[in-house]
Amino acid sequence: MKLKIIFILLLFLSTPVVAQQETLDFASINSGETSQNKNGKSGSFFVKLLHFFSDYDTTYVEPNKYNYAFMIDDYTSYEYYTLRGNSPDKQKIRFSPNPHNKLGFYFGWQIFFIGWSIDLNDLGKHKKGSNKGTDFELSLYSSKIGVDLYYRRTSNDYKIHDLKGFPKDVPKDYSMHFKGLKVNMKGINLFYVLNNRRFSYPAAFSQSTNQRKSAGSFIAGMSYTDHNLHFDYTKLPLIIQLNMDPEMKVNHIKYQNYGINFGYAYNWVFAYNFLACLSISPEFSYNVSRIENTEEGTNEWDNRVKVDFILRAGVVWNNTKWYAGACFLGRTFDFSQRHFNLNNGYGTLQIYTGFNFGMKKEYRDAKKKQKRLYKDPYLFQ
Repeated sequence: MKLKIIFILLLFLSTPVVAQQETLDFASINSGETSQNKNGKSGSFFVKLLHFFSDYDTTYVEPNKYNYAFMIDDYTSYEYYTLRGNSPDKQKIRFSPNPHNKLGFYFGWQIFFIGWSIDLNDLGKHKKGSNKGTDFELSLYSSKIGVDLYYRRTSNDYKIHDLKGFPKDVPKDYSMHFKGLKVNMKGINLFYVLNNRRFSYPAAFSQSTNQRKSAGSFIAGMSYTDHNLHFDYTKLPLIIQLNMDPEMKVNHIKYQNYGINFGYAYNWVFAYNFLACLSISPEFSYNVSRIENTEEGTNEWDNRVKVDFILRAGVVWNNTKWYAGACFLGRTFDFSQRHFNLNNGYGTLQIYTGFNFGMKKEYRDAKKKQKRLYKDPYLFQ
């Protein structure tokens, strides 16, 4: 059993700072301590920074009241690559590996999370010299700004799953392992939430706040992605090689996307402590590519504008102490060239459960004051 240690800095996620209160809660009773110190001076630079990134209208969003968290997480990733020719036959070959699955255990304190993940695909296997891939994703969501970072280095353990446009002697349901595809992909997506005081991404994807009333927001962002794909078509079955469009026999594709995206997200509070979120952002990208075709001895550059998509979805139950849910992040990339088209998509699904503990001092004090207030209503007059 192989363990992997993950250390993640979750700045702006685990410590949302309460904005001006519009409803009576623990923080409003203790607002003098949360926003100012005893001398009436404003808080530290770090507190001001957190307040800037996590400024909520608490009628809609309830902040996290705890210092510590523990979570169990099942993480599954899936991807595909589809190569299409532009000849009259409209040939298509789709490659995809088996879904990759990990089980993780995480402990969090304030803005830090540390944990272990077990690669479930490796359990019971003792293969030596196997070419394993690398999959890293880090998402940081505050009330105003979100960042998605990702790096993927795929192994060569793909399968041929779909064929179209080939002669009848090549079956459409042809399926077998293919060792000739290797991909490196890295990128960053940065976005801004316009209705950031009433709509909370962390409520749906990082369990650090609670959405109390349904709200939506337009989202605007920018992204950069770098793809480096090596395709050894000589490792395809001979019957496919002989009938394959020559212009699809590329060896190396390298392309970079510079994108601007604009979309909409909505948090639906369909029951108390329950939340469903859906976010869709079309992205307009400027693509710079280089295609190497060894068979024809060509090395072409190509620039064009195209449209991709970013999808986020999540369902969560969170009573501020315990939480459980599932979330999905998916992206599509479409690369077009005059000879062929390459479409790539990948998605990650997380199913998790956990609990928070160790209530923050300001909320502990506010809870005590509230109890005293109930006992003696004239105490704070």
